[in-house]
Amino acid sequence: MAAEIADLALLSDCRSAALVTRDGSIDWWPGPRFDGPTVFARLLDPDAGHLTVRPAQPATTTRDYLEGTLVLRTRHRVGPALLTVTDALALAPGAEGHEIGREVPHALVRVLEAEGGDVDVEVEYVPRTEYGLAVPRLTRERGAIVTVGGPEHVSLTGADDLELSDSSARGTLRLRPGERRGLVVRRGAGDALDALATMEATIAAWRSWSQLHGGHEGPYAGAVTQAALVLQGLTYQPSGAIVAAPTTSLPESIGGTANWDYRYAWLRDASMVAHALLGATCADEAQRYFRWMTRAAVSCRASSHVQIVFGVEGERYLEERALDHLRGFADSRPVRIGNAAWRQKQLDVLGEILDVACAQGDDLQLDAFTASFLCQLADRAAAQWQDPDTGMWESREGQRHHTVSKVMCWVALDRAVRLGDRLGEHARPQRWAREAERVRAAVLGEAWSDRRGAFTGVCGDDALDASVLLLPAVGFLAADDPRMVRTVAALEDALDDHGLLRRHEQLEDEGAFLPTTFWLASWRAQAGDPDGARAAFERAAGCANDLGLLAEMADPVSGAALGNMPQALSHVGLVNAATQIARAAEPAPAGGGAR
Repeated sequence: MAAEIADLALLSDCRSAALVTRDGSIDWWPGPRFDGPTVFARLLDPDAGHLTVRPAQPATTTRDYLEGTLVLRTRHRVGPALLTVTDALALAPGAEGHEIGREVPHALVRVLEAEGGDVDVEVEYVPRTEYGLAVPRLTRERGAIVTVGGPEHVSLTGADDLELSDSSARGTLRLRPGERRGLVVRRGAGDALDALATMEATIAAWRSWSQLHGGHEGPYAGAVTQAALVLQGLTYQPSGAIVAAPTTSLPESIGGTANWDYRYAWLRDASMVAHALLGATCADEAQRYFRWMTRAAVSCRASSHVQIVFGVEGERYLEERALDHLRGFADSRPVRIGNAAWRQKQLDVLGEILDVACAQGDDLQLDAFTASFLCQLADRAAAQWQDPDTGMWESREGQRHHTVSKVMCWVALDRAVRLGDRLGEHARPQRWAREAERVRAAVLGEAWSDRRGAFTGVCGDDALDASVLLLPAVGFLAADDPRMVRTVAALEDALDDHGLLRRHEQLEDEGAFLPTTFWLASWRAQAGDPDGARAAFERAAGCANDLGLLAEMADPVSGAALGNMPQALSHVGLVNAATQIARAAEPAPAGGGAR
């Protein structure tokens, strides 16, 4: 089991993901989709499967991604010798640009190479399908080690000299200087893959995507580029959905029970995600994301709420259950699959979708059906903004009048008015504008706490909540509005912990939620405090691991990563904060005026 969540490196084929530890173990690999069952899940239980490739002798280890890719290169220095292990989830030969991940062989490729001397390499192959519940037998068949039993057929090629037991294969390989050797684990049927050729094709495919999506300028360009690659790696390419994380049940606090399955796509994060894609010069990906959102959301009946989270193909039923046979990461139980948040009512979804539509600008492509659906969402916002909901933190303790939920209903109405004549015969901009003013007045009156001198997370309540940092981000209030300035001062006084922000006062036991510190950086940039913006940005970005990957949370004192990893919303926060910092550094346009 990985000693630390921050040890994990991401591999992706834009269908699923695998996670690699620093010492060379593949400890997580679901499939054929992000939310599918695993063949390796030692991340959540020491007996749930892994594939380890590491030097037999003590080594000094460094790692990085090959430029423009999510292909991992790990270098193990053993005396004068160097063992390089290059890892990837295979992309199809000839895949380029926007097509990467459309068709994939569902294969894990590991290429080993020795330099400077002989290297002994330990290989341990322990497939355990169905989240570690199935223990298949291993046998040799036509040059491959194949599984027998369980719901999946898994084959390993390139490992003829491993010794087989009933359910695992082990051995020590000796590599001579200049020798290269490839291992391929393939799920399902298919012809044997040439490891070296497949690796080269995968590198080429990632770099073709990067060439189309690079070019971000301004401070932190390197971090933004890496974040864009991570977001692409978390994209289910056939549909355009972006999962919140590739993992389930990595704990928000070690030994705790806040362990959730994040391998689904949240509409609740949609506005921030789309702006990040646009900020990272991935406009085409933002358009595909919008099309996925509308296809998923339109399946919700007009008489019910719009669901906040879907499967990657738009599935609504995400029933949550515990896998009692797994011990959990660092004995943090339960291990959950599915997510009960699919049943929750969150009104902010209405504003998320309409904001993404508006953000497309002249690139927005609306047919009559989609335009009508956006009108329905605006009408729902007009009718439902006074209702309570569960809020963006997905409380399981009942519904309340959450400030940001109401603000996002205002966003839905505001953006619908802006889209105006593009929404066709069902548009009612005058009614939407009137209702938007009612929402605005209610929030300004009811969400302000005189006792705290701040906007609070729930109307009529005094508890402080970092979610209100989003009010300027969506244009509800100017960042330098005196009420926002006072609010941020109160938030920092109550929620700051060693330069990182916790989510709200009622969650003292969890770590700092990294996106909120990026939201603080964005606010400071908008409010005219570039030095403070950079300080907040660098504090949050400094919680990334050696590969630039960010978890959901961090321990403010030790910096240890917490929660699911890598977390899309953390990388989204990084991109959006970097974009705001870059904008703040731009000369004011002639004629002046705030954005």
